Amino acid sequence: MHVLAVIPARGGSKGIPRKNVRLMNGKPLIAYAIQNANACAAISDVVVSSDDDEILTIAKKYNAYPLRRSAKLAQDAVTLDPVIYDAVVQMEALKNIRYDVVITLQPTSPLLTAGTLNEAICSFFTSEYDTFISATNQPHLAWSKNENGFFPLYKKRLNRQQLEPNYLEAGAFFISRRENVTENSRIGKKVSVYEIPAQEAVDIDTIGDWLVCENFLKRKKIVMRVDGTAQTGLERVNDCLTLAYNLFGHDIVFVTRADCAAGLLKIQASNFPLITIADDEALFAYLSENPADILVHHCGDTTAAYVKTLKQHCGRVVTMDDMGDGAVFADAVINPLGGNRINGKNVFSGEDYISLRDEFAIAKVKPFSETVQNVLVLFGGTDPSGLTRKVYDLANQVYDKYDGVSFYFVPGAGFDCAANGIVAKPDKRIFVEENVQYVSEYMEKADIAFTSQGRTVYELASLCVPSIVMAQNERETAQTFAQMKNGFFNLGLGARVQPQTLLKAFELLAESDLLRQEMRKAMEQHDFTGGVKRQIRLILGE
Repeated sequence: MHVLAVIPARGGSKGIPRKNVRLMNGKPLIAYAIQNANACAAISDVVVSSDDDEILTIAKKYNAYPLRRSAKLAQDAVTLDPVIYDAVVQMEALKNIRYDVVITLQPTSPLLTAGTLNEAICSFFTSEYDTFISATNQPHLAWSKNENGFFPLYKKRLNRQQLEPNYLEAGAFFISRRENVTENSRIGKKVSVYEIPAQEAVDIDTIGDWLVCENFLKRKKIVMRVDGTAQTGLERVNDCLTLAYNLFGHDIVFVTRADCAAGLLKIQASNFPLITIADDEALFAYLSENPADILVHHCGDTTAAYVKTLKQHCGRVVTMDDMGDGAVFADAVINPLGGNRINGKNVFSGEDYISLRDEFAIAKVKPFSETVQNVLVLFGGTDPSGLTRKVYDLANQVYDKYDGVSFYFVPGAGFDCAANGIVAKPDKRIFVEENVQYVSEYMEKADIAFTSQGRTVYELASLCVPSIVMAQNERETAQTFAQMKNGFFNLGLGARVQPQTLLKAFELLAESDLLRQEMRKAMEQHDFTGGVKRQIRLILGE
């Protein structure tokens, strides 16, 4: 079977100068149509019909036959039918054959994929139709107008999903049997629309269309590899979700272990595409079938073998909070919390790379209060060092001395309050708030906070909440931000903090409004608003 693909492309575009040859994401616009046609094995010949020397030169460079059209056929009022017919007749004379099928491909549909085009051609071959017209199904509540006024084009007002199909022609492709291609038409008696995805149907007519297409062509396939459990907490999952929301427009897929139920539920609630795996081998198997432009690993330290294997399947590998041997092989390592175990040109650490959750972008700093009213206690995750209990005992001890001071305990998802004896005591102004979705609402009201030495210190700093910090483990003690110069009273490793030390620290902050003011001023010197953008630039390699 002989199949001819004709790409009609005039020069002299008025709306977008040099539209057909202008570079879109690094190559001429017309190149996308030529490459799609050349990728389809069923297409015998690809020809570009044009009156423009530059277009014809580019067509030849991309392996399409350059066919000069006459000045008469290049006039504004000329439709495509005589242009396509002219190309068919010329090519048949040149090749000394008669084509069976003629496909019109518009150079202004760069988002059409070769896969969709090939599927349409195969479907046409096995059908009884004379013509396939590419279209998208866009049902809407539409109206029209006549001499009597406006009238609806629907029978009943329904939700869009319940409306009858409404197919709009797309300029992507037009497939006809040769006998139906004449100077005046390419449509046979039996016509069918071939539905294509809406994103592939964009036809570039305006600058806005151009920008949409170019941004879409620049999008990356990004895999977010992250786990979250009731024991480890959801901090890493929240980090990746924040990045995913801000990587809008890219193709994001989350990959998590099936046995990490807490993180699994959190990601599912976000509605991002999600793949579950059993182990690293399952991840490698997935990537071998679905190569990624970028993989972001946020599961702690990596090994050299692990990162090297990832790089076999991904164009770029970025690891986070990674102090393992694999870090040196990653394209970028983002360690916002710092630590001095690894260094290198590919390592980016410190507060400049902190990404706060979206809720903190709209959170408000509480006006300073000379008296302490609300104390916030949050140690996240499972609080393995039992720091929540230490502060709970403190709250029970001081409620008589500090009349009007309320303690609000906000435990992590994996912390069992009942098992640890943490119960609300309203009579002692002790409140326990479980399953809190927006912790910023509690931070906005706090005058003092107790917390561990992870990412929460940056969230508290962004809202200028003077805080007493106790590290959960030795690794946290290596994080250098939570110090007095930045507005934090750091007591070191929490397991070693004695009740009397904790009491004195609280008394000092509760009774000294001057100290709290100075701590707030220290926090005000930091701006974390650019952290997400910096992380994204590193992830994208920009």
